[in-house]
Amino acid sequence: MPTSTFSVRMDEKLKTELDELCAQFGMNTSTAINLFARAVVRERRIPFEITAMPSDAGLRAFRSLRRQAKANGVQGMPLDEINAEITKQADACNSAARGSARARKKR
Repeated sequence: MPTSTFSVRMDEKLKTELDELCAQFGMNTSTAINLFARAVVRERRIPFEITAMPSDAGLRAFRSLRRQAKANGVQGMPLDEINAEITKQADACNSAARGSARARKKR
């Protein structure tokens, strides 16, 4: 089977660590990357979970929203009620915007 070259830019320290770990596994980095590529193609997905660690800013925002929900008495509101409230508020905003647009047309 013909092969082709695949070039990847990565942090030098990361590459060194990857090379060392692959050697401990008894393979080189090229073999490890080929294993990864084959797994992606075979499974049609990244073969491991990718998640984002919550940032301090995100965590602060989440906590702020929880405090606001508690202050407004909606902390324990079920998701379907939250979605219904969002829909109701969006409908009200859209209705107001349509009314404003009609008023501008009449001028």
